Amino acid sequence: MSSILKVDTINEVTSANGVTVDGLSIKDSKLVTANSVVTTNITDANVTTAKITDANVTTAKIADVNVTEGKIADNAITLAKMASGTDGNIISYDASGNPVAIATGNDGQVLTSTGAGSQPAFETLPVSGIANADQWYLTTTFQATGGTTIASNWARSNYGTTLPLGTGMTQSSGIFSFPSTGYWFILGQTTMNKQNQSYYCGINLETTDNNSSYVRAVESNDETTSQAGSHANANFSFIKKVTSTSNSKVRLVTSAQATTNFAGNGNYLVTGLTFIRLGDV
Repeated sequence: MSSILKVDTINEVTSANGVTVDGLSIKDSKLVTANSVVTTNITDANVTTAKITDANVTTAKIADVNVTEGKIADNAITLAKMASGTDGNIISYDASGNPVAIATGNDGQVLTSTGAGSQPAFETLPVSGIANADQWYLTTTFQATGGTTIASNWARSNYGTTLPLGTGMTQSSGIFSFPSTGYWFILGQTTMNKQNQSYYCGINLETTDNNSSYVRAVESNDETTSQAGSHANANFSFIKKVTSTSNSKVRLVTSAQATTNFAGNGNYLVTGLTFIRLGDV
């Protein structure tokens, strides 16, 4: 049997107890029965920020997917919040757009671009100015006709200068080898004395890039009278692209119609070669 009670106000009999309706206690306009407020009885609109204390919002209550870029304020991530790294490393991005650490370079190196689609790198700057220079001369007069390699009595210049600058050339039986690849400027000169009648004499520079087959790169001759004993001079300049220190070589070869003395001297340069490295290949 059901009954209906209609009243405007229900007042408590004892001020300490409030009133009870169907097991639900109400006192001073508040529900005091434990566990009487469940989530199904709370609308979303009634859960406001004022109803949530700071201590109740913990990281465990926040899903990872809810931490989006829009939820992070500008300048909110400080250095203290970043992951630890290696001293000297620099943050960049790889080809996929992911952050990467650029390895620390050596003392004196600089950070340089390696081109589009590639991470920057610490690199050593090229040496400015001339880093390699050397000079060789003939110490004793060399007598020959044309087409003969000047293969003996070579020495490094040591009068009034200290050579080589940097790493110098090496010489074996008149074959000159380079200490490094690059563009090399070569100067050659000679003074000659003809032993027999002829109309020209001079020197050629021959080069190889396979340490075997030599080709003439420069020819320098001086036309003289046909009289034996007359003197002549020849000189040249040439830029050699050296691509291999094992295979790129040069040699000085005589050019003459008849037997000729190519002057050498133990005290100063008369016949000789000068080598200056200009730059990288």
